[in-house]
Amino acid sequence: MTKDTQQWYASWFDTPFYHILYKDRDHTEAQQFMDNLTEYLNIPQGGDILDLACGKGRHSVYLNSLGYNVTGVDLSENSIAYAKQYENNTLHFEVHDMCKPYKKQFDAVFNMFTSFGYFENEEDNLKTIKAIKANLNEFGFGVIDFMNSNYVVANLVAEDVKTVEGINFTLRRSLKNGYIIKDISFTVENEDFNFQERVKAFTLEDFQSLFEKAGVYLLDVFGDYKLKRYDAKTSERLVMIFK
Repeated sequence: MTKDTQQWYASWFDTPFYHILYKDRDHTEAQQFMDNLTEYLNIPQGGDILDLACGKGRHSVYLNSLGYNVTGVDLSENSIAYAKQYENNTLHFEVHDMCKPYKKQFDAVFNMFTSFGYFENEEDNLKTIKAIKANLNEFGFGVIDFMNSNYVVANLVAEDVKTVEGINFTLRRSLKNGYIIKDISFTVENEDFNFQERVKAFTLEDFQSLFEKAGVYLLDVFGDYKLKRYDAKTSERLVMIFK
């Protein structure tokens, strides 16, 4: 039996296999990134942060431990259900579609780790930028941390196999119609699974166009989690600060 998905981000993120495949992500590096970012933005102690597409809430929890009032939102009901175990008076989680404005404003809205560009309807990308703008207070900053598509495409590994918890994940990568595609296939208990990650290969120039249409202003661009200068060819990340 083979299970296929079409609207990949609504289903793949809700499976336990997604979290197994990516369980070894460098959370120390991610925490250092948030240390650097909150210090750079000078977010006030007790300030309000919206973690947009927060997944299971690990980074929301860390931001909360730094003294911020954090709201984590995600489309995945399973991820939010898991994250709710960490809730307290200054940490809350909710299922929410990031194309739509949330019900309050924040000192910062963080959209981290390439949690953008998934949508079937490309208009939803612009709607998301507009929603972030609506969720910023007068002094607030928006942050989008995206892959540097130029670097990713230039260094694309066509196929490899990654074994995690006894599962052999075959990963096939390609660039098709402006999207970076990752086809993921594996077998568990004699059942075949096939999923696809599909992310628009946005460049800095593409984001600049979206920002202009949304009426937000790009303030800074960085190329890694240490907030070093962005280089279109060599930087692994594209970190954009706007308001």
